[in-house]
Amino acid sequence: MAAPPRAPAAGPGAVPARRARTGARLLLPVALALLAVPLVTAAHHSRPAPYGDHLAAHARVSGAGAGPAPALRIRGRAVEAYDPRGGTVRWTYTREGRRPLALLPAPGHAFALWSDGLVTDTERDAGRFVRWHRAIPQSAAWLRTPAARGGAGVLRPLTDGARMLAVVTPHRIAAYRAADGDLRWVLPARPGCAFAPARSLRRGGALLVAQPCPGAALSWTAQVIAVDDRGRVVPGRTPLGNGDLERGAERAGSPEN
Repeated sequence: MAAPPRAPAAGPGAVPARRARTGARLLLPVALALLAVPLVTAAHHSRPAPYGDHLAAHARVSGAGAGPAPALRIRGRAVEAYDPRGGTVRWTYTREGRRPLALLPAPGHAFALWSDGLVTDTERDAGRFVRWHRAIPQSAAWLRTPAARGGAGVLRPLTDGARMLAVVTPHRIAAYRAADGDLRWVLPARPGCAFAPARSLRRGGALLVAQPCPGAALSWTAQVIAVDDRGRVVPGRTPLGNGDLERGAERAGSPEN
C-alpha cells in the first residue's frame, strides 16, 4: 500500500509570511483607531456654539492692563471692541440670527442686549469668552417696539464698577450680579404704570427711573423710583437682594457657569 504524500517542508519564507499576517491583524485596529481621531475631532468642532455665539479675535492683547480698555460699538449685527487710540478692532461678537440692541461698557465687562431678549456679558479686554446669558422674561412684544430697538437706558450699572447690572424694561427692573449673572432681585412696575428705561439716571449711589402712570392722580415724585444694589430705596426697607455681592466674583474670569 502506497504511503500518503508528505506535506512539503516549510521553506525559509514560511515563518516570515506567518509573522506578516499576524502583524497585519495587529495593525488593523491601530489604523482604525488613528483614522477615528480626526473624525472625533471634526465632530467636536462641528457642534453648534451655545446660543449661536461666535467670538472672533482680531488683535492680540498681551494681558490685562496693557493699554486702555477697548471701546465698544454696534456695527451691523456684531458687537465690536476696538482700540480707542487707533481704531484697531480687537474682537467681534455675533449671534446667529440675532442682532445687538444696546451696549454697556464696564471695567472688564461688555454687557449687551440682543434682539431675542438675551442679555450677555463678554470678557471685555480680549473677548476671550462670554461669561453668561440671561433672558428677559415676557419681553417679546416690547422687543418689537421702536423704543426697545433703540435700547436706550435698558442696561444700567447699579454700583460703582458695575458689580451689579440693572436691566430696565417697562414691566420690571431686574438686577444681576455682574460676576456670574446671578439674579439678585426683581421689581415690577406699579399696576397701571410702566418704567421708562430711557428716562433714568444715576444719582448719589442710586438709579432713578421714571415710572409714568397715565391717568393716575399721582404727583410727579410718585412717578419716579430709586433703586440700588439692594432693591428699591424706601425708608425702613427690607433689602430684596440675598447674599454677598462678592460671592462668585472668583469666577468672573471663567467661561459661563
